[in-house]
Amino acid sequence: MYSFTGLAILASIVFSLLLFLSIDDNPLMKWLFGGLAIIFELGKFYVWYEYGECKARRDLGGAFWSLLFYSVLAAISIGGSIGGINSATNTILSQQARHERELARFDEQIASIERQIQLNEEAARKYIEMARISSGVSGLQQANTKLRLKQDELRQERDAKPVNEQSSMLGLMSSLADGVGMSISQVQFLLVCFLSVLLDVFGAFFVSLIGEENRFRRIWLWQQARELAAARLAEAAITAPPVASKPEPEPAVVAQVRSVLESGELKCSKRGVAEALSLSLEEVDRVFQHLLAQGVLGQGSNRHYHLSAQAG
Repeated sequence: MYSFTGLAILASIVFSLLLFLSIDDNPLMKWLFGGLAIIFELGKFYVWYEYGECKARRDLGGAFWSLLFYSVLAAISIGGSIGGINSATNTILSQQARHERELARFDEQIASIERQIQLNEEAARKYIEMARISSGVSGLQQANTKLRLKQDELRQERDAKPVNEQSSMLGLMSSLADGVGMSISQVQFLLVCFLSVLLDVFGAFFVSLIGEENRFRRIWLWQQARELAAARLAEAAITAPPVASKPEPEPAVVAQVRSVLESGELKCSKRGVAEALSLSLEEVDRVFQHLLAQGVLGQGSNRHYHLSAQAG
């Protein structure tokens, strides 16, 4: 597909160059017009690709302007292709016409010699009928012999000319002209227009296929990446070790700590409670969290514990 696209774009560029390079014989102008033709052709297919992108994104405004810009560039491109193909077909027709003119010139010379021979033979018959001067007849016969030799030389030279084989394009135009009853020039113009439009349509079609393939590849890669990320998250959730929950404090310890706090024997200090009751800080922390959840204790902005009003 990429090769077909490249060939279609290359053919379109070549035919446009045939027209743009013939505008001016100045080498600098040839470079400028040639570069302009290449820019028009490449820009045309890029704008068509961008039109497909805007259409896929449902960007109607961008799609409209891209299509409008493409129409302008396509009109210029088709005009250039028409001129280029027309120039190529004109070259074929001119070569055919030149070959036919050369053959016609030989035929005319041979026919002229043939007429001179006929005149000499007619004069010789009149001499014979008049029974006059046999030397005159002899001179005419010698002249005819030379003329026939000259005629043979011309025929050999004409036949030695290489046969100008009719090209396929010229044969097609001749057949179409005979079939539709039109002149060669009219058929040539219609055929050139058809080929130019067909070349442009082929190029746009293959560029559209490439655009669709690229969009499909992007969507597919995005889906693959999303599925891979989801699979990794699921795998991480399965393999992650379960978070060990803190064991609940023993009810007796909770009751003991609550009693000493509510009676005012000890302040709401983890370290003080742990030292007074010979408990570990971890166990006291669990008890304080439990009492905090039950509403027995409260916690201020400085994270210090205190008896709640309800407990008091």
